[in-house]
Amino acid sequence: MSTVPLTETRPFAGNDRLLAGIVLSVLTFWLFAQSVINVVPAMKNSLDISLETLTLAVSLSALFSGCFVVASGGLADKFGRVRLTLIGLVLSIIGSALLVLSHGPVLFLAGRVIQGLSAACIMPATLALIKTWYEGKARQRAISFWVIGSWGGSGLCSFVGGAIATGLGWRWIFVFSMLAALVSLLLIRGTPESRSESAQNRKLDLSGLLSFVSALVMLNLFISKGHSWGWISGLSLTMLCGAVLATTWFVRSGLRKGDEALIDFALFKNRAYSGAVLSNFMLNGCIGTLMITSIWLQQGHHLSALQTGMMTMGYLVTVLVMIRVGEKLLQRYGARLPMMTGPIIAGIGVALISCTFLEKEIYIGVVFFSNILLGLGLGCYATPSTDTAVVNAPEEKVGVASGIYKMGSSLGGAMGIAVTASLYAIFLPFGMASAAQYALLFNSALCVGSMLASAVLLSRPAQA
Repeated sequence: MSTVPLTETRPFAGNDRLLAGIVLSVLTFWLFAQSVINVVPAMKNSLDISLETLTLAVSLSALFSGCFVVASGGLADKFGRVRLTLIGLVLSIIGSALLVLSHGPVLFLAGRVIQGLSAACIMPATLALIKTWYEGKARQRAISFWVIGSWGGSGLCSFVGGAIATGLGWRWIFVFSMLAALVSLLLIRGTPESRSESAQNRKLDLSGLLSFVSALVMLNLFISKGHSWGWISGLSLTMLCGAVLATTWFVRSGLRKGDEALIDFALFKNRAYSGAVLSNFMLNGCIGTLMITSIWLQQGHHLSALQTGMMTMGYLVTVLVMIRVGEKLLQRYGARLPMMTGPIIAGIGVALISCTFLEKEIYIGVVFFSNILLGLGLGCYATPSTDTAVVNAPEEKVGVASGIYKMGSSLGGAMGIAVTASLYAIFLPFGMASAAQYALLFNSALCVGSMLASAVLLSRPAQA
C-alpha cells in the first residue's frame, strides 16, 4: 500500500469505485447496525437476554463509536486513512458475525461493542479520504453521497431492518452487513494511502481515552441496569461513583494537558461552538423515540417489524429534503433560527407520538405524520448546526473540533437510548402504554432542551 503525503502532487484522483466503497462502509453502521432499534421485540423472542440487557446492547454501538471517534480520527491521520477504513470494515464483519452466532448476552454485547469500534474507525477515516482524493465539484459530490449514506441509512434502517427481520429473520440483517463490508473492502483496497505529516509526532492521550471510556461505560451501565440491580444497590452506586471519579480525572487531566488532551476544552470557550455541540448532543438523544415507538407498535398494537418500519418512510424523505432547505435557511437567516426551529418541530412530533392512549387506527396515522415532523425538524437543524461547529473552531483545530461534534451525535444517541429504555422499564408496572408515553415525553423534553441551548448560546444575527 503506497503512502502519499498530503503535501505532494496527487497522482491519484478519487473515482466512483472508491466512492461506492466509502458509501457502503458508512452503511454498515447507519443502515445495518442501527436497524436493531426496530427489531428489539423479535430479538427478545429468540435470545436468552433480558430486556434491560438487550436495550443496553442497542446503545453500546453508538456509545463506543462516540468514545473512540476522536482518537480514531487521530490514528487515521497518523497511520493512514485507508488502513483505518479497512480495519473498521474487518471489525464490522467480526461484530456482525458475533451477532449472527449469538444466543446469549456475551456474544451479543461483544458484537455491538465491536460494531461501535468499527464505526469509530470508518467515519473520520472516510471523510479524510474524500478530502484527500477528491477536489472541487467532485469533492462536493462525494460529501453529498457520504451524507446521504449516513442520513439516508439512518432513515432507512427501521424499514430495511423490519423487512429483513419479517421475511428472513433478524440475524440476516447482519449477514447482509457482512456482505456489504466485504464488497466495500474490495472496492477500497488498492487506494493509495494518505496520512498527515503533522500528525506523525502527535501522541495519543491514552490516559484520557481510558478515563473517558471508563466514565461513559459505567454511567451507561448505571442508567441501563440500575432498575434491575436496584438504584441504591452496591453495584449501582459503585458504577455511579466510578463514573464521577473517572469524569473528574478526565476533566482535570484534560485541562492540564491543553491541546495535547483527547478533548481540547479550550474549544468550548466559544459559545457558538458549545451551543452546537450541546444542542446536537441533546437532539440526537431523541433517537430513543424510534426504539420505544417500535416496541409499543409491535407489542401493544401487534404490528410486524416491517409494518413498523414503514411508519418511518416519511422521516426518510423529509430529512433528506430538508438538509438542503436547512442550508438555504442558514444562508438567509443565520444558524440560530433553524437551530431553534428544528428541535421544536421534532419535539412536537415526539409529543404527538407519546399519545399512546389513542385508538390503534388513529395512533398509526399520528405516528406516520409525526415521523414526517421528526424528519422536518432534524433536517432543518443538521446543516446549520454542523456549519456552526466548523466555522467557530480555530482553523488549526477544525479536524479535532469536527470529531468532538460527531462524538456528541453518537454519545447523545447512546445516552438517549439508555435513559429512554430505563424510564420505560421503571414505568412498565403502570402498563405498557403509560411506560411508552412517559419515555417518549422525556424525548420531547430533550428536543426542548436542544432548542434552549441554541437560543441561549448562539448570538442573534446582526441586523443589516
